[in-house]
Amino acid sequence: MQLLSATFTALLKEAQFTREMLGSGATQIRNANYASKGVYFQAFTSLSTGLERIGKLCLMLDFYIGHDGEFPDSDYMKYEIGHKIAVIYGKSTSIIVERTISMNFLQNLNDPIHQAILSVLSEFALGDRYSNINLLVGSGRQNDPIALWFNQVDQPLYETRVAKRKKGRIQENSRAVASILNQHARVLHTSETGAEITDIEEASHMTGMYEAVAPYRQLYVLQVIRYWVEFLSSLQYEAMKTRNEDIPFFTEIFAPFYNDDSYIRTRKTWDKF
Repeated sequence: MQLLSATFTALLKEAQFTREMLGSGATQIRNANYASKGVYFQAFTSLSTGLERIGKLCLMLDFYIGHDGEFPDSDYMKYEIGHKIAVIYGKSTSIIVERTISMNFLQNLNDPIHQAILSVLSEFALGDRYSNINLLVGSGRQNDPIALWFNQVDQPLYETRVAKRKKGRIQENSRAVASILNQHARVLHTSETGAEITDIEEASHMTGMYEAVAPYRQLYVLQVIRYWVEFLSSLQYEAMKTRNEDIPFFTEIFAPFYNDDSYIRTRKTWDKF
């Protein structure tokens, strides 16, 4: 006798895969910097995939609740939902209002940094992931996702979250490094925005900036993930009232993400549970 329904198994596998993608992306986004740009693409790929999939799980459960245990068809998923993370988020806010869901952490992701994260990842999923190839072949879509992230996420975080004293120390350290190495070394690199870095002081400053911003960058990404986890958990219990045997305990699958900021800040790696 089969104990688990096909629906339960499919939802379970989808949730487990999504958790792994989100955990990988949340870990990688802390390590990406101008000297290891490939890590940005790894993080963006994992996060954009994970957020799209957990968002779709939420919208599918909402449909399931409202249609007596039936899931939407492929046309609905393709044309009504699509692949736009920003659009999926917009639908989530409407559902939260309609179902009067009260979130314990963030009621929405209207903070400018959260919105920037959703925007960059949404555009990455829609085509910016091919930015380098697009440039080479002369495609009209040539947005650089790393530059967008730096300008819309990292730079605002550095300006608003890093203390003035910390910024001063970064500047002093950059000058000290340059005074020691200028006569003995040269540097040639490119920044997140694509500008050439030929000055040791500038390179040192960029490194200091990355180290200061990285924990906040990861925190805000995890807050975005937590929003979707909490939303999914709320829908899970309503869906279980419809047909309990079909719905896994998503709360257990995504449990590490459902914690307050004080815990999130203490954890650097999220790819092993």
